Amino acid sequence: MKHAIKSKEMGILLIILVLSLIITINNPTFLRIDNILDVLKGNAVLGIMAMGMLVVILTGGIDVSVSASIAAVTVIVGNIMGNFGGNIFLVFLISGIIGIAFGTVNGVLIAKLKLAPIVVTLGTMSIINGVVLYCTNGAWINNLPKNFIEFGKKTFFSLPDGQGGSVGIPVQILFFIGAALLTWYILKYTLIGRGIYAVGGDRVSAERIGYKPDLITIFLYGYMGLMVGIAATVHTSIMKQVDPNAFMGFELQVVAAVVLGGANVLGGEGTVLGTILGVILLAIMNNGLVLMHISVFWQKIIIGLIIIASVSFDVIQRKRKEKNRTIVDIEE
Repeated sequence: MKHAIKSKEMGILLIILVLSLIITINNPTFLRIDNILDVLKGNAVLGIMAMGMLVVILTGGIDVSVSASIAAVTVIVGNIMGNFGGNIFLVFLISGIIGIAFGTVNGVLIAKLKLAPIVVTLGTMSIINGVVLYCTNGAWINNLPKNFIEFGKKTFFSLPDGQGGSVGIPVQILFFIGAALLTWYILKYTLIGRGIYAVGGDRVSAERIGYKPDLITIFLYGYMGLMVGIAATVHTSIMKQVDPNAFMGFELQVVAAVVLGGANVLGGEGTVLGTILGVILLAIMNNGLVLMHISVFWQKIIIGLIIIASVSFDVIQRKRKEKNRTIVDIEE
């Protein structure tokens, strides 16, 4: 019980509750079920991609190419649907495969060439962005098939809206939940999941006990790519069109959601629950500040300050642990 109270997740949850209370006092529509579902639907893409970024950050890595990758996947899949139709299963299959291909390239370059993740993913981001803009010239894709557009409107289950009616849960939220459950299962119940935490905690020690950091690195960047592929199709189902420029700077939001969720950028610490809360916190800040008529510029400043504070806290905490460990070793 004491551990739960002191956990990062509990602290994030308290911040969410306080923010929700403040925003609701200023604008009572904030806590309406239809607004909550709209906020979750609008941030489902962010949530799905945050699941992949969590896995990457757990090893002390980062992938800033995700915004370019998701733009490329939406363009490729949008063109395929515009010319050959929109079989939902095939659309998700193709987007997943393309996303995995992008991620695996990053993983191989990082693992085999021993290059820094930030350098590799900055490079691939620039290359992919250049190719996408060259091929599309910034033009939108609007001729998506009707069955795919209808798929994007699907809802499941019925919840009372508090006004005598009911509202369904958008299909995009279910994909977010599915991505979270898959990531949670991999990290908690699989050997490679334990290896991800081990490599993030101490790469040398992880290698000594039998884990293969290079294979884990390739896997996790491929998994990041899978989440990008799924998110690309989910995003297209929401927008009902493809804008190659829609994701400029989106990688910062994805990293922010994971960091706000308590993941340590140095690796080894972070949970799926924390990342979900980080996504919710970011969504509440974006939506709530708009409802409170606070400028978008202040939103970015506030989010930036929280990220800096969170990262600083992790660094200070890790240094204290290392200092205490050194003192114990000397005393022994």
